Amino acid sequence: MNFDSISKEFQTNKIYLNNASVSVMPKISIEAMKEFLIDYSEMGPDSSESEIFIKGLWEKTRKAVSNVVKCHPNEIIITQSVTDGINIVANGMKFENDSNIVIRGGEHEHHANYFPWLKLGKRIDVRSLPVNDNGGFEYSDLKKILDEKTKLVALSHGLYNSGLILPVKEIGKELQKENVPYFLDTAQTVGCIGEFDFVDTGCDFMSFNGSKWLCGPMGTGVFYCKRESSDLLEPSNIGGETAETNENGELTYKELPDRFQAGFRNYVGLAGMESSITFLQDLGWDNIRNHIINLSNLFINEIGKIPESKVFGPKNEAERTSIVSFEIGKHDPEKIVSGLSQKGIIIAKREIYEKAVLRISPHVYNTKDEILELVED
Repeated sequence: MNFDSISKEFQTNKIYLNNASVSVMPKISIEAMKEFLIDYSEMGPDSSESEIFIKGLWEKTRKAVSNVVKCHPNEIIITQSVTDGINIVANGMKFENDSNIVIRGGEHEHHANYFPWLKLGKRIDVRSLPVNDNGGFEYSDLKKILDEKTKLVALSHGLYNSGLILPVKEIGKELQKENVPYFLDTAQTVGCIGEFDFVDTGCDFMSFNGSKWLCGPMGTGVFYCKRESSDLLEPSNIGGETAETNENGELTYKELPDRFQAGFRNYVGLAGMESSITFLQDLGWDNIRNHIINLSNLFINEIGKIPESKVFGPKNEAERTSIVSFEIGKHDPEKIVSGLSQKGIIIAKREIYEKAVLRISPHVYNTKDEILELVED
């Protein structure tokens, strides 16, 4: 598929290469949000007509998301962010004082998938897997650290700094043998690694957002909860949408997905996210993956011509997302990011442990010419 014309479908006037943080939205999704606001206002925000309208939006959005991750629509809970979903698990699981959880790499991990677990260290044992330079680990190390008191393993599927994709299906199969619940942060993989059965990883819980690789608006997120694992979590937010009282006046929780969705949601955001998912789905997830990994490979080849440059992360494209982290000798990454920004080129500064690096993360609307212009500047 030729993606040269796709950039015209997106609302930006910059060379934007920071999609692993927040992506640019398609024009069609911005229009969908505008139409939602007009329709919702005209029918009366709190009316019988709008109630049916919102219910339809819920169902359409859940179906779109479930088609991407390959789950049942009722296993999809709409949140505001990746962080929301992580905290549903961290604050909802029942941990005995002598129990433990296993995380990956500690300071190598994104704060959103590190700090909520670190907080639990005040009352349980938080065990951190040793990782290599790319952020990966040996399964033998995971087996050593697991025991009968392990209540959860929490991992990132794709790493925000090195771009490494962890072999989560293989890990999941082994954890199922050990009967250990499994959480995945899939913020850096949903929407950018091609057709992939995320549920086949065996994870019990998963969290991602709509504003990275799905090109949705800020304030949209998704929490996946396997139906059979929902009783492992105590809802941390309670409201009329999540619970009810029985004939004895006792509080009982509703079934999925209502159980974890207290209060109103970002409905206009749902309209935008659903529209973006449909737009990308029509392009084809494998087509998107091929396009963006080709852009990454082009950048790696071109930046390698600069003698003082160094690229971090896996060399094998099958083991990485389109994220490329790099440095240019002793040049300050902050100054490079700032200088490029003044020229209308947006990239990011991130860290691998304490080392500051530059990061690009091309998406479907980026072009070869943009990559070449970045390297030239």
